[in-house]
Amino acid sequence: MTFSQLYIQECSPAHFRGLLLSGFMFWTSIGTLIGTIVDNFTAPLPGREAYLIPLGLIYIVPFFIAIGLFCIPESPRWLMEKGKTEQAKKSLLWLRPNKDAVDSEIFSIQEAIDAAKENSGKALFLEMFRNPVDRRRTLLAVGAVNTQAASGAMFMIAYGTYFFEMAGVGKPFENSVELVTVGVIAIIINTFIITRFGRRRVCLILGLLICAVTQLIIAVVDTVAPKAESTMKCIVGLSIIYILGYNGMISSYAWVSGGELPSQRLRSYTFGLAASVGFFGAWLASFTAPYFINPAALNWGPKYGYIWVPSCLIAVVFVYFCLPEVKGRTLEEIDEMFEQRLPARQFRKYVCTGRAAVESTRRNVSVSGSSSEDDAKREHKDGTVETIERVYGDEKGVVAVAETAAFVA
Repeated sequence: MTFSQLYIQECSPAHFRGLLLSGFMFWTSIGTLIGTIVDNFTAPLPGREAYLIPLGLIYIVPFFIAIGLFCIPESPRWLMEKGKTEQAKKSLLWLRPNKDAVDSEIFSIQEAIDAAKENSGKALFLEMFRNPVDRRRTLLAVGAVNTQAASGAMFMIAYGTYFFEMAGVGKPFENSVELVTVGVIAIIINTFIITRFGRRRVCLILGLLICAVTQLIIAVVDTVAPKAESTMKCIVGLSIIYILGYNGMISSYAWVSGGELPSQRLRSYTFGLAASVGFFGAWLASFTAPYFINPAALNWGPKYGYIWVPSCLIAVVFVYFCLPEVKGRTLEEIDEMFEQRLPARQFRKYVCTGRAAVESTRRNVSVSGSSSEDDAKREHKDGTVETIERVYGDEKGVVAVAETAAFVA
């Protein structure tokens, strides 16, 4: 899962990055749905077939995917980082429908790599924390991915069958199939809106609030009337709403943010760390859940939701104050905004000017005390005087350089 998402992050155009990662989550959920349905029908079978059939089906799709991997090119950004410019160009020509824009994208990627190398050391893993900018990006990526664990998803998804059985709600396996189906529907809906309306911060905050409210209500109704039929129906209905909020707003956007925030030279290290911490959080939630909900242990059952409500709210605070909005930005634009050390809430409206403009602006600031006439006029050996005017930041944020020469006889 880690490297496939990295590949999508590095190869997809900025405006389709969220859509393609949403497609990744869609197929992951489809696999989960098929597996749940197969488990539902093979569980009653006598003998080894009950587990051999599900295990055997696991190998079918990966076999065809492994063959297909030989037909796609390597990541152009990875190739550029290794100095293989021609191969990177061929890769981009294969990946981009607009062939005319490939040269400019290659130049932009090379510019970003060169700038990164100037400020990086050899121990890349340590660079994630040594450099203040990269440290911020690392912590944000780890935090973004871990909004999934903070939402209590492993409580509601991984132990769905057991949870419904302990709550006495309907047929557990069928309820789990219904929940996974709802999750797939939520991801399908998300694919239609992520490109146009898919703001990371807004969707993560709304999703986390939905998860917090639904888990709180589930815990409260079970506390008030634990055995009532209305409580059972309420738990099923709220679980469906929870899955809509999680799959539609958290799962996709958490992985999107975790992959697009790291710098290019550290992306594999940072995203790998974020994924590792995320999987550890998921494992921790899965490991501890039985001790809370099992009748032989604490016997909390649905009341376990009380623990995840504050977790969701803490994640909301983190997203609101710390996580930047980078929807529709290229990875190089994201690099520039982090280098400018912008506060999180200024990312969305910031007008990127390109690295050349940033460096020129810095030079202008460093010599702001010098005479403007000395910067504007340069005398040539033949007696001519050249006046240069630089204008920064047109309405698109691109540097416009106008040069006029006044020749004096």
